[in-house]
Amino acid sequence: MNVFVSDEQDEPLDAAGLRHMAEVVLAAEGLPETTEVAVLLVSADQIAEYNARFMDRDGPTDVLAFPLEDLQPGRYPTPGPGEPPLGIGDVFLCPSEIKRRAPAMGVVFEDFLYLLAVHGILHLLGYEHDDEESATRMERREEELLAMVGRAL
Repeated sequence: MNVFVSDEQDEPLDAAGLRHMAEVVLAAEGLPETTEVAVLLVSADQIAEYNARFMDRDGPTDVLAFPLEDLQPGRYPTPGPGEPPLGIGDVFLCPSEIKRRAPAMGVVFEDFLYLLAVHGILHLLGYEHDDEESATRMERREEELLAMVGRAL
């Protein structure tokens, strides 16, 4: 798996652990070994700008996901020989917002960070939470994936 992690903010965290989590998610979901994803760790100001520009929402948020493909869970294309790798998109995480919101969620910062990383990647893979059934499916998958790396909420 090709996971690009860019840390463009000041909150100390385990970027290598996030990279590993992303690799676990992609492998567990059955994506091709050449799959590419970017995880970008940004400041509150930067994510607020993206939130306004792309989501038409004011202020910072904790996670934004921008898929490159219109995928459905469990149904992913496999590039053939000589074809470019499958690029699934970008996940933007704002560690300062995640740290601020973690106590209200009743979780520690690191666990909430990992949850939101998984959540963002699952959005790139076509998971949604638009209704009760899809939300339950996504939450269950998040829990399974977090458990694979010894994290739970």
